Amino acid sequence: MTPIQFEEYDQVIQDIATYVAETPIENEAAYDTARLALMDAMGCAMKAGDNCRSFIISRALTIDEALFEIDTASSAFIFGVIIRWLDYNDTWLAAEWGHPSDNLGAILSVASYLSRCGVKLTMRDVLTMLIKAYDIQGGMALLNSFNKRGIDHVILVKLASAAVSAHLLGLSKEGIAAVISQVFCDGGTLRAYRHAPQTGQRKCWAAGDAAKRAVELAVISLHGEPGYPKILTAPTYGFYDVFWGGKEFEFPEWFQYGSYVMENILFKLSPVEFHAQTAVEAAIKIRPEVIDRIPEIRRIVIETQEPAWRIINKSGPLKNPADRDHCLQYAVAVALLKGGIVSEDYENDAAKDSRIDELRTKMEVRVNDAFTRNYYDPALRSVGSSVQVFFKNSTVEKKPKQTKKIAIEFPLGHPRRREEALPLIREKFTRNLAESEYKLFTSRHREKILELFDDLERFDALPVPQFMDIFVGS
Repeated sequence: MTPIQFEEYDQVIQDIATYVAETPIENEAAYDTARLALMDAMGCAMKAGDNCRSFIISRALTIDEALFEIDTASSAFIFGVIIRWLDYNDTWLAAEWGHPSDNLGAILSVASYLSRCGVKLTMRDVLTMLIKAYDIQGGMALLNSFNKRGIDHVILVKLASAAVSAHLLGLSKEGIAAVISQVFCDGGTLRAYRHAPQTGQRKCWAAGDAAKRAVELAVISLHGEPGYPKILTAPTYGFYDVFWGGKEFEFPEWFQYGSYVMENILFKLSPVEFHAQTAVEAAIKIRPEVIDRIPEIRRIVIETQEPAWRIINKSGPLKNPADRDHCLQYAVAVALLKGGIVSEDYENDAAKDSRIDELRTKMEVRVNDAFTRNYYDPALRSVGSSVQVFFKNSTVEKKPKQTKKIAIEFPLGHPRRREEALPLIREKFTRNLAESEYKLFTSRHREKILELFDDLERFDALPVPQFMDIFVGS
């Protein structure tokens, strides 16, 4: 067979492969944020609780077995599952949405495997691949809406993870292009499991599934499987004709692969679908005006961006925790009642509180055009929402008939509020370790981990196996 020349590949594939193989990351601010993102994702993974453990054990695996004793692809699956299980890791919002730290499932598993095979990799290498995975996933998401075509965003996890895994495994630029073409050969996963009437647990393990497939495709290509250079543009049977209405992917004129996405990533400070973060924050601020008047509430008006209205605006029964954590009204109701929200609030026992559904029935969700415009504005990238509560006519004089309208444009995890959020991200990490049901992290152990993350030179030089030993194993 005549070898495929790199220039034969579709331009989108060439651009990603060239970036992964040849482009240095020179912005130290991106590395600073990458350490924070890694810390945050590892905390989420350690926090994943009994339901996640049962899911893993049902596959006859312990977490240690997954990460140390089975094939790398299966390790990527389990690692991806535990990072994503609680829907608490970081977020990217644009025409497409997603959670770029989902790529850690593949990156850490491949890096750990290679290290055990004698390849000397440090955490600086991991951070570099993480930055590049973020930019691939987030860059593709800027103008290309997979969700509007019914395709789940985990296709971009598979794409980014496959590209950087191929590089870690030593494939050339041509080999990386072949792996990318294999990703598009797979087509896209339907996102029906994220939406009513059948929101389900698959959304908790879909990213792990994508990470697993990414590693499989990288390994297949490592062993000589050729690529498909026109997989995007081939008439009739190519990705564009089958899935994209014959159109091509689009990218902003200003965008070049580098570290933009990592620098602008959104961190979650509440375990809430990110489009609802500002609504929950507004509900918490308005709570003092409401908590003593819950029975008097007549109407609750939530204004938000169009994507939130489309994804998480739900009425009627919510069937399971996965359904509840993607319901804007449920999250706002809990925030009004409790002054905050934790992962356990989505479980069946918490959902028995009849006040939650009672409040949901009184909510009206509206699209605010200004919030939507600012959401898509690359100079702002806001995620705005507002909440206002209206009360029944009161016989008590001087009781206001409504609260003030609380509007929040930028959520706490937004880059514009990064300094404000930094101590809270660290607090979230230590809290997640303290509440870990997987491994006992003593107070001193947690302090030493934070000290490691704070010592940039020592952290970057740390061999990957030593980092892994901190979180898994005896």
